Amino acid sequence: MVNAALALVAVVAIAWVAVLVRREKTLTRRVSRATARLGGRALGASLADQVVALDEVAEASAARASSAIATERLSRALDTIPQGVVICDERGAPVFENQVGAGYSGARHGDALVSAAVTDLLASAIAGSMSSRTLELYGPPRRTLMIDAYPLSVPSGAVSGALAVIDDVTERRRLEHVRRDFVANISHELKTPVGALALLAEALLSADDPLDRERLAQRMLDEAHRVGHTIDDLMSLSRIEADESTEWVPVRLVEVIEEAAARAAAAAEQTGITIEQTAPDDLAVRGDARQLVSALFNLLDNAVKYSDGGSVVEVSAHRAGNWVELSVADHGPGIPSRDLERIFERFYRVDRARSRETGGTGLGLAIVRHVATNHGGVVTVDSREGEGSRFTLRVPASPSTPAEVAARNSNGSTVERSGV
Repeated sequence: MVNAALALVAVVAIAWVAVLVRREKTLTRRVSRATARLGGRALGASLADQVVALDEVAEASAARASSAIATERLSRALDTIPQGVVICDERGAPVFENQVGAGYSGARHGDALVSAAVTDLLASAIAGSMSSRTLELYGPPRRTLMIDAYPLSVPSGAVSGALAVIDDVTERRRLEHVRRDFVANISHELKTPVGALALLAEALLSADDPLDRERLAQRMLDEAHRVGHTIDDLMSLSRIEADESTEWVPVRLVEVIEEAAARAAAAAEQTGITIEQTAPDDLAVRGDARQLVSALFNLLDNAVKYSDGGSVVEVSAHRAGNWVELSVADHGPGIPSRDLERIFERFYRVDRARSRETGGTGLGLAIVRHVATNHGGVVTVDSREGEGSRFTLRVPASPSTPAEVAARNSNGSTVERSGV
């Protein structure tokens, strides 16, 4: 009886062992296949060996996944920068381009020159030397690009590829040009009256006739006022350019016109010029009243200076669709068509001799342009020689925040010109 029981237990045990062996073999095969699919290789025939191999390949896969995530993050980061980035291998074949860099690949016209320059510079970098090139693309629009190429090395020092960086420096160059012109212009504008003051002072010291002394003293006073007006306009322009007010208020345009006309009244009376004002009492915009008055005064001041004595200067305001327009019209000599493109530049004068006589600084229209920019608007001019000129400051009729104004300014021009 006991022997029969032991025999039964032995049979059951053998059967169970057979089941376990089959399960282990099945599990071993499955682990082996999983290891192979993940790119690993078997270390032995046992299940333990297969588990070790699977663990190693899992770690390697995790490392590759982490590297892929880091690469993707780096790619997205490079896509956000404004410079173009192109990376090639040691044979010169591109292996990476960010969005800006890819825009130059296979391009036509001017951008094809950029692509060719990048290829040449990368070839030089692969040879082991850093190189750079500046390209002037005449457009339109005109652009200036700087391309720099650098060799990429492995720890052993061998060159494994090259990196090219494409930088659009058009705006930077423009600002440098504006700054140089500004320094040259302001130096010239101040040097002339300061030099005249020195000469007049020397003449005054040696003058014996009271009438000559009075005449020289008056000339010195005029030159001193000219310097003062230039400095005042520069300070006004600086304040308007740097204006960062975040809260604009409703401004009645009839009040803006009245204040600007009052400031220009003295000069108008001297030459018998009449300033006619037209504006609805309820017409208003949101903005900076001080800036709007300054802009309108400069337009009126120019109109008075360049109009014939006894004529009429008209200033008006009206609603035009989504815009409100402030206009100043004169019946003076008008502006030659060749000058229409430049009259809003700082210190630019159509008639320098007449500007000297009237005390103009050449900054008034630049102030008007910046007021238009700050309010998200435009300034237009319509002028014909012999028929007079009409300047119009157009600002949005709907309320705007400074942020909305900045967004509009980034998408459009702030100066329009017309006329023949």
